[in-house]
Amino acid sequence: MSISLKHISKSYGDLKAVDDISFEVKEGELFGLIGPDGAGKTTLFRILTTLLIADKGEATVAGYDVVKDYIDIRNHVGYMPGRFSLYQDLTVEENLEFFATIFGTTIEENYELIEDIYIQIEPFKDRRAGKLSGGMKQKLALCCALIHKPKVLFLDEPTTGVDPVSRKEFWEMLKRLQQKGITILVSTPYMDEAALCDRIALIQDGKILEIDTPKEIVKHYPKKIYDIRTDDMYKLILNLKEYEYNYAVHPFGEFVHYTDKRDSFDPDELIQFLESKKQKNIIIQQTETTIEDAFMELAK
Repeated sequence: MSISLKHISKSYGDLKAVDDISFEVKEGELFGLIGPDGAGKTTLFRILTTLLIADKGEATVAGYDVVKDYIDIRNHVGYMPGRFSLYQDLTVEENLEFFATIFGTTIEENYELIEDIYIQIEPFKDRRAGKLSGGMKQKLALCCALIHKPKVLFLDEPTTGVDPVSRKEFWEMLKRLQQKGITILVSTPYMDEAALCDRIALIQDGKILEIDTPKEIVKHYPKKIYDIRTDDMYKLILNLKEYEYNYAVHPFGEFVHYTDKRDSFDPDELIQFLESKKQKNIIIQQTETTIEDAFMELAK
């Protein structure tokens, strides 16, 4: 296994940030740690990259123990933290040269690994990092994390605050890196990105809710889900929560995702109820279950 955690726990005072977590990531796998802010993702990343020591448990990365072999781990992993942490007063090229020098290598030696990413920021190589856009900062940080040809790449919420086009480009880059044999552990609060991973671990309040492929996790959702829309969406949520047979009600884009307690759900009956609440232009249609639906169910 490329990454292995066994019963890892970490507390900050009375707050248990990580609570008895165990999972494994295979070599060459793109594995997602999916959960909201405060779920424990960053604490796990800091333990695995030797920046924190767990209170309990043991972990290995690329065959090295995170406590005993911390120097070896730092030489064999790339880490891109959630907050942009490069030197903002240095140019793009200076940042890349600096990180290459730290690891005793050169840009030229491992250029093939970063080439398809670097060519997108090369026109700005003389611009200071602090003056780059969010998407360009993201690409530069990824280049710096890759310049020493790591075996394992840790990406902590890499697309937070980045525009949709840059997010899409970034995940395309990750797929290409995976094809080069790099194991990737990525965390994200965006449920739609979960579907792009080989396997995912859903995490909430420091605990793993479920680990499986995105497809299998969605399959486990116990009921049918319906998209509902009316002219007054805010009032719709309140009305659906009043409905005696509601099982789950969640806003979801331009619709509300509704699940009924009964196996034999009758949309016409719900339409009559909503019409009695003065709702107009009611649309009810069955829809596909998403990772977000599955997460909300598991997090109850």
